Amino acid sequence: MSLSVQFLSLLAMIGTGVAGGALIDLIQTGTTNMGKRSFIRRHAIWFEAIGWIVVGCGSFYVLFLVRDGAWRMYDPIAQICGLLLYASIFHKPFRLVGRIILLVVVRPILFVLRIIISIIRRIIRIFIRLIILLFTPFIRLYQALRRKLFKTKED
Repeated sequence: MSLSVQFLSLLAMIGTGVAGGALIDLIQTGTTNMGKRSFIRRHAIWFEAIGWIVVGCGSFYVLFLVRDGAWRMYDPIAQICGLLLYASIFHKPFRLVGRIILLVVVRPILFVLRIIISIIRRIIRIFIRLIILLFTPFIRLYQALRRKLFKTKED
């Protein structure tokens, strides 16, 4: 294996460390910002464990692409260096990009979805009230006939 291939695989492993740090940070930030009684917050340990499994599978996939799955002793050290690099340098820029994506992409989509759901709910409520309005005379007629036809001894 040439020196350039080793250097590129080292950079790939550092990159998987940075990406892994970003993913785990995303999971931890997301679970801590949920309500205390939410499903995600109550099962945060499982989400983080699944995140670590995804990071491990992703790093082995990159390792498979770069070196046909050949594992070297410096790979875990490179990944730890990538995690530390994320924590020291890339943490704030990733959070900034995440906030921008949240404000520019996610919140407008959620706003539009809430408006659509609200419109659908109002249409359903109007439809139900219209059905109730149409059936009200029949219900009153039924109640009046029932009272007259089936009088009880107490009346």
